[in-house]
Amino acid sequence: MRILMATMGLGIGGAETHIVELAKELKNQDHDIIIVSNGGVYVSEVEAAGIRHYAAPLHRRSGLAMYRARRVLKRVIAREKPDIVHAHARIPAFLCGGICRGGKIPFVTTAHWVFDTRGVLRYLTNWGERTVAVSEDIKEYLIREYNTPAERITVTINGIDTEKFSPALTGEGVIDEFGLDRSRPILSYVSRMDEDRALVAEQLISIAPELDRALPGVQLLIAGGGNVFARLKERAEEVNRRLGRQCAVMTGPRTDINEIVAAGELFVGVSRAALEAMSAAKPVIVAGNEGYHGLFTPDKLAEARTGNFCCRGLPMSDPQTLLADVVSAFRLSQEEKKRLGDYGRQVIFDHYSVRRMAADCLSVYSQVRRRRYRVVMSGYYGFGNAGDDAILDSIQQAIRAASDEVSVTVLSNDPELTRRQYGLDAIPRFRVLRVLSALRRGDVLLSGGGSLLQDTTSTRSLLYYLSVIRCAQWLRKPVMLYANGIGPVRRRANRRRVRRVVEQAALVTLRDHASAMELRQMGITRPAVVTADPVFHLEPAGAEKSLALCRAAGLPQGRPFTAVSVRDWRDVGDFYAQLARLCDHLRRAHGMEILFLLMQPDRDREATARVMGLMEERSYVLDVPTTPRELMGVLGQARLCLAMRLHTLIFAARMAVPAMGLVYDPKVASYLEELDLPAAGDVERFDGAEAVRRADALMADYDNVLSGLRDKSARLSRAAGENERLLLELLERTKP
Repeated sequence: MRILMATMGLGIGGAETHIVELAKELKNQDHDIIIVSNGGVYVSEVEAAGIRHYAAPLHRRSGLAMYRARRVLKRVIAREKPDIVHAHARIPAFLCGGICRGGKIPFVTTAHWVFDTRGVLRYLTNWGERTVAVSEDIKEYLIREYNTPAERITVTINGIDTEKFSPALTGEGVIDEFGLDRSRPILSYVSRMDEDRALVAEQLISIAPELDRALPGVQLLIAGGGNVFARLKERAEEVNRRLGRQCAVMTGPRTDINEIVAAGELFVGVSRAALEAMSAAKPVIVAGNEGYHGLFTPDKLAEARTGNFCCRGLPMSDPQTLLADVVSAFRLSQEEKKRLGDYGRQVIFDHYSVRRMAADCLSVYSQVRRRRYRVVMSGYYGFGNAGDDAILDSIQQAIRAASDEVSVTVLSNDPELTRRQYGLDAIPRFRVLRVLSALRRGDVLLSGGGSLLQDTTSTRSLLYYLSVIRCAQWLRKPVMLYANGIGPVRRRANRRRVRRVVEQAALVTLRDHASAMELRQMGITRPAVVTADPVFHLEPAGAEKSLALCRAAGLPQGRPFTAVSVRDWRDVGDFYAQLARLCDHLRRAHGMEILFLLMQPDRDREATARVMGLMEERSYVLDVPTTPRELMGVLGQARLCLAMRLHTLIFAARMAVPAMGLVYDPKVASYLEELDLPAAGDVERFDGAEAVRRADALMADYDNVLSGLRDKSARLSRAAGENERLLLELLERTKP
């Protein structure tokens, strides 16, 4: 495999060493490795290992530097033709992401640290098809700050070469080079000497006189270069002059970090440098710019691993604590120092081998190299409607079960909520440029479920969904109408618009035969497959959770109940009063409690309260945050369902619970006919006495109704499975 890695530079630093070690290990496994960076001290080492290096100003955020870097990257990618592009750090990821999308090259990023996300900086980062995080807390940061789907993140390790960092090394070359005295205490420290990385180096230099008093003859071997190196070196020389000897040695940037570590009896540092010292069996004080662990001991392993030995979230290092811990560590017995060193090296063998790091990356590479299908989903998503959310959940569940090679991007009213609930990529449905970009990158637009193509609600919503479909068609992307409910489309102009769009669709599946009839009446000749609503494939919440929700609503345990769903609608006369009397009748005549469900709380709460207020009998309402699966589970506990909302009726059918529909829209009537279930009546001319008669008739024939419903539910579940099969066939046809 030919792998191109892009990073800011190859100077001294934990991330830089990570990249070098990863590149060398992959090269040892016969992969062809190319690195693009601004250069640094490790360039000669990677070139000696047979790794090609190209120079580009990837370390600067200026517009001109980024323009130049992008030109170099495009030229190198065109020349080398990599199988994978793997970017490390913000600027390389931003630049490589745009190039890879245009050339359809598999793209991976690694997050080594947290970034400044203020203002436009948030948008400078471009996470890949898969992102590698070097610790669990980095993964949580990506999810929290960038809404990166958890399924796209792989946690790896800072792999350490245990042969390079070995207790067998003595560091004699470094000791001789800098005139150190092996008979006196030597402390090693390694870090970049940049403004945001040099806190502990400054503290070590500041406490050097006190260390000298407590540990006569102590020597500080401080390695690394950066933008504050000159200032720190001046301070170190001042300390040396005060003490009248060489106490603090500033080496500048080095590539022989293994020898620097080996020269010391004790190591102070953070992140990768700390792990390298542990591999060399040195006692380690874990301290950095983001926090302070102190002397690493077995009881600190779990906490240290969570943050990748970076100390994020811990109290900051302070000179006096550092002084006390350094003195205490040097005063440990040789036996205790060896015990800590041996334990640290075993931790590296157990958790941080460079081979494991390479294996993690190769696994990610193999995932993104497979032909990945990109599906864009358009629907009524992110509005808090349980029915439409159930459609989204069931479609994504079906797709994932059918193939792990399909990624989904959802056009959502609340992208953050959609990402959090379903682990899917989501973008704002009205951000035109982002929608167009998603469609351009996608393989198929899926207009997903529900009654999207109708003008009963409004022409505006119909025009939105038609516009998304037209954009995809203009971009020459196949469009699938996925288990749609069609109509009614009443306006002549709207019927023409629907006809034009549907005739050009690559694939049309419908949830009911009434929708097929609607298409034929519009003069549409394009073949369509009648399947079933996707929700018939959705798995409900378990019985324990469902019963807990019933108890939360105050419903008496062990009592049969009717689940009722009512929504706001235009002027319906005395419908709510008539419905209240029907609910009272079910309570009195059939001994059933009444539990109201809120399918879309913001829309349903007021209408529900109105009906409850008109009832003479006691009733209950489930008004706590619930998922569609949980609502379906609660419905599964009911004896009867009485509902306006279509998907409440579908939930009931999925759970084989007999139901009566409150018809406010033709789609409700057609689906009741499909399921051979009775309507309680039309909400605009509701006859309460007739509704009571129909309810009594259903309860009298309950067992037969239940048996027939079970058969129909099983048939519709099988039919729903046809949707994802047909989608996968369509995706297969998109292969070049």
